[in-house]
Formats: sequence, structure tokens, C-alpha cells
Amino acid sequence: MTKSKVAKPGPKRSRQPEVTRRNILDAALVEFAEKGLAGARVDEIAARSGSNKRMIYEYFGNKDGLWLFVLERAYEKMREEEHAIDVARMKPEDGMRYLMEFNFKFCSRNPEFIALLNAENLHKAGFLRNSKKIRELYTPLLAVITDLLERGAKEGVFRKGVDPVEMYITIAALGFFYFSNVHTLSTIFGRNLLGQKSQKTRLDHSIEVVLGYLRP
Repeated sequence: MTKSKVAKPGPKRSRQPEVTRRNILDAALVEFAEKGLAGARVDEIAARSGSNKRMIYEYFGNKDGLWLFVLERAYEKMREEEHAIDVARMKPEDGMRYLMEFNFKFCSRNPEFIALLNAENLHKAGFLRNSKKIRELYTPLLAVITDLLERGAKEGVFRKGVDPVEMYITIAALGFFYFSNVHTLSTIFGRNLLGQKSQKTRLDHSIEVVLGYLRP
């Protein structure tokens, strides 16, 4: 009597397209951060990612389309990491301190993000303006800041009437300016401003400046 053969499970559905797409985006991030949009080469991105130009054009259309995907992905990464903590459950001062600390440390950990933003500003946000998702990424953040400001004012720890957009720009500027100018500032003042001690000093100072402004 022969044993009946047990059917082997079929192969798992290939995730190769998703992997290829992710590899292209990772390679493009490095290439764009190093050389900007004009200096970046699709051939180099293909080589870095182990793919080819045909795949890049198939997934992203052209180099400009790839640039926008990389830019959006960088913003998405920032917002996703930021939302890992439920700021709405924090006391107003603690929540504002967390947002400032997160923004500063994110800029420190992601120099490519700084490079991308510098480059996009040279283009006067000409590519970001075409994004269909960028405003959606920031709507929840503004809601969180608005809630912190309103709760803080109600509890008497923050002044009243602070514009949440102005508050966000201030928080973002304290990290972005520091790391986008860290090499020139280090040279001018003869300090290693990328050192951990210097970064902590700057972060503590920035938090005190913002919280000092918010106090009634």
C-alpha cells in the first residue's frame, strides 16, 4: 500500500516588488542627501539599490517623482516616530518638552532629513507643493500642539493666545537651524557643536527658552 503524498504548501507570495521599491528609496535618500536633486544620478541610485533604471522609472516615473517620494517618506518617518508617544496624555509642560526634545534629537539622528529640506527650500518647495499628503501629515501634529496650549492656558501654566502654527515653527527652527548650520557654527566659535555635551547644552537651553516664553 502506497502512502498518499501530502501536498506541500505553495510558495509565499513574493514581496520582491516592495523590497525593491524600499531599496530604491533607501538608495535615493543617500544619493539625494549627498548631491541634491540636480547632482543626483539615477544610474548611481540604481547601482546603490541593486536595481536598474527601468525599475526606478516604472515605480516612480522619473527623477523628480522619485525626489518627491523620498521627501514625503522622510516627513512620514518623522511623524510616525513622533506619534509613538501619546502626547495627549501628558501634562502640558511635559508634552511641549517632549515635542522639543523629539524634534531636536530627530534632526541629530537624521542628517539626511536636514539635507533634503535644505535642497527643497532651494527649489522654493516646488516639488513639495505637489504632494497630496504633506498637509495631512501635519494636521494631527497641529491638533496636539493646540491641545497642549489650550490645556496649559486653562491650568494657568501657559500664556493665552499662542498661535499653534507659530509654536510649531519655533520648535522646528530650534533643531533645524542648529543642525543645518552646525559645521559653520562650530568653525566660527571654535567648538565641537556635534559633541554630545554641546547638543545637550543646546537642547536644555532651547527647552528653557520656549517654556519661559509660554509661562504666563
